[in-house]
Amino acid sequence: MTTAFVFPGQGAQHPGMLGALPASAATRSVLAEAVDVLGPIDALDTAASLTSTTNAQLALLVCGVAAARTLTDYGVPVDVVAGHSVGAFAAAVTAGVLTVPEAVDAVRVRGEYMAHACPPGQWGMAAVTGLSNRAVADVVATVATADSELWIANVNAADQVVLGGTLAALELARDATREAGARRFELLDVAVASHGPVQRACETAVRERLSGVPLRAQRADYLTDVGARRIRNDAGAVLADLSAAVTKPVRWYDIARLLPELGVERAIELPPGHVLSRLITATDGDVEVHAVADEGFDRFAGR
Repeated sequence: MTTAFVFPGQGAQHPGMLGALPASAATRSVLAEAVDVLGPIDALDTAASLTSTTNAQLALLVCGVAAARTLTDYGVPVDVVAGHSVGAFAAAVTAGVLTVPEAVDAVRVRGEYMAHACPPGQWGMAAVTGLSNRAVADVVATVATADSELWIANVNAADQVVLGGTLAALELARDATREAGARRFELLDVAVASHGPVQRACETAVRERLSGVPLRAQRADYLTDVGARRIRNDAGAVLADLSAAVTKPVRWYDIARLLPELGVERAIELPPGHVLSRLITATDGDVEVHAVADEGFDRFAGR
């Protein structure tokens, strides 16, 4: 069975997610590799710590990689990987393009630059449900100004788009999307605005950080956040996607539609998320979808 591992991004984090990982050799190995770069990481698992963008991204990376390695140790194959936003780094590790220390180092830089670009209380992200991509783009064109920056950050489904921008612009967008017929407008648990022009310095910093990474053979196909295309045996293209995606929209809807075209029969979402698996189900019901966070690790032993 052709299997894809999918990794959630920021917003999926919650306190205790690292402590909930199975006490497996894979978990111990990944945690030890992360500690070598970061020092003690127990504090990453607390509610207070996860309010930091950098800590949230690091915790998601560690959680995703440890979970993926545990499943592969259980005998679950991985043929394709895809990650939403920072989840792409866990996907790149699972594909063999990055080591854990390299990914931890790059994600720490990513989080720090993102936070620096977005002073607290001024920026955010919001999910708009019930409008087409075109309709949301029309709202953005109406609301966005030099003082109220706003952009499409993620296209998650045919009728769900995530906006990034200033809180003032998002407030205007809340009213405009409701007037346009949106069913829901929800501010996300994210302290920064990503996948937009405000993060240009972050994109440059991540690219420079990854420039010294050796080019390795891929162990699994990688689906890009930018453009939703498959990368096979081109580690340089994977690294380029990791940096470019900082300022460009995540095309998750297109990734979900691509999975069955590539022959993927089963998609497994790694902890701590379950939103990506639900989006895949909503996009194409022919792909068998699982979320480890909902079903538990034992469900996959010997599978």
